[in-house]
Amino acid sequence: MAASDSFETRLFINGEFRPSRDNKLFRVNNPTTGEIIAQDHLTSPVHEASEGDVDDAVAAAKAAFPTWRDLSPAERGGYLRRFADLLLEAHETLAQIEAVSSGKPVSQFFESFVAADFFRYFSEAGWNAQGTTSLHTRDHLNLSLRAPYGVVACITPWNLPILLFAYKVAPALAAGNTVVHKSSEKSPLAATFLATLVAKAGFPSGVLNMISGYGSPAGSSLASHLQVRCLSFTGSPQTGQKIQAAAAASNMKHVHLELGGKSPSLVFHDADIQAAAEQTATSLTFLSGQSCIANSRIYIQDSVADEFIALFKSAFSSARAGNPLDAAVSRGPQIDEQQHDRIKSYIEIGQRDGTLTLGGGSGPGLFIEPTVIEDITETSPLMQEEVFGPVVAINRFHTEAEAINYANQSEFGLYASVFTRDLDRAVRVSKLLEAGTVAVNCTSPTMAMDMPFGGYKTSGVGREGYLHSLDNFLETKSILMRIGRA
Repeated sequence: MAASDSFETRLFINGEFRPSRDNKLFRVNNPTTGEIIAQDHLTSPVHEASEGDVDDAVAAAKAAFPTWRDLSPAERGGYLRRFADLLLEAHETLAQIEAVSSGKPVSQFFESFVAADFFRYFSEAGWNAQGTTSLHTRDHLNLSLRAPYGVVACITPWNLPILLFAYKVAPALAAGNTVVHKSSEKSPLAATFLATLVAKAGFPSGVLNMISGYGSPAGSSLASHLQVRCLSFTGSPQTGQKIQAAAAASNMKHVHLELGGKSPSLVFHDADIQAAAEQTATSLTFLSGQSCIANSRIYIQDSVADEFIALFKSAFSSARAGNPLDAAVSRGPQIDEQQHDRIKSYIEIGQRDGTLTLGGGSGPGLFIEPTVIEDITETSPLMQEEVFGPVVAINRFHTEAEAINYANQSEFGLYASVFTRDLDRAVRVSKLLEAGTVAVNCTSPTMAMDMPFGGYKTSGVGREGYLHSLDNFLETKSILMRIGRA
């Protein structure tokens, strides 16, 4: 990344970059080197939004809403298409920003492509905000309308900041809402750069406002703000519960949440064992295990367990660690010291409740070795809680019913995988697994953009995807029209 590249770190409110009201700043560390990302490398400290800044952003969005709402879907779509083009043009820059600030290997960077596709799809999808009509009530012509909420808050996490920005912001804008977006304090630099693309795309002032900051006060202010009518959040269950409580206590704003997972993979004796081992290993090395859909629990049928585990360990340990800017590197560091230490604490729990058979170490810096814990107690916190790192628990099962029971014991239910050549078993098990997505003979990060994505149980509320996200940002109104008799 050229030192001359221009980056904004101010807040983007009402079409302008501006410092935070109280001039608070926070710094971002390079997780690979531990160094503060400084002006001569990438950026200056990031401006931290206060409650007053949130008020300003919401006020700007509210003022812009009537005009944006009244544009045709085609007119709104033009802005979304321009933004999609700018995302593709900025691919290399965004890849380097994420490598330096989040430790994400450039070899795995794909977010700008999928994000651009999302904006491009929703540049046309606004036409799908359709209602219904009915003549079933005597002397009436009745109809329903789909209408935008008004001001929508979108709060995104640190692991996939560009992709999840698109997942939320594109459909919210296509539906006719105006948006206040808050990025995670752990990875704000991609979002501050995206704000420069928003400016280049020429969105009308106030339509898309972008702020950086912490959960408190910025996130909590959005959750309780009386002028925010809808909020979409991806992150931890603990934060999601706080947002839901704040939304209910303030104005009952509509909330949809994607809150993580503890995704099981079930490998049966008749599976392609080599393919299952390689794919489940990739799921754990992708983003250094920092993914809500990582298959962090693997249940393997006892008759093929030894064969699978040997192949899995070989594939899992083969990922090359190093500088994420090196195209040959496929495994980066954890995002920060807090996350690194959290993962280490779960490894210690695994050693207490099971048997460590691979890895367990860490370093240099924030790197964690690919780690396998076997024969672990099902009630262990390692089996029940999200670790968000390259750590997998592997247990054995004997019968199909036993495997399903183990898989469903978690309070999470986002993603699950089944590996088998038996089609009947694949369908039977998929029906019984308590997960929003079940992959058969594949696993995460495999996704289908036209399928609904979301979780059962503590994994969230609502669904996202090409054919489903628009509904998250639309109210339904019924109009009852009495017709006079001739």
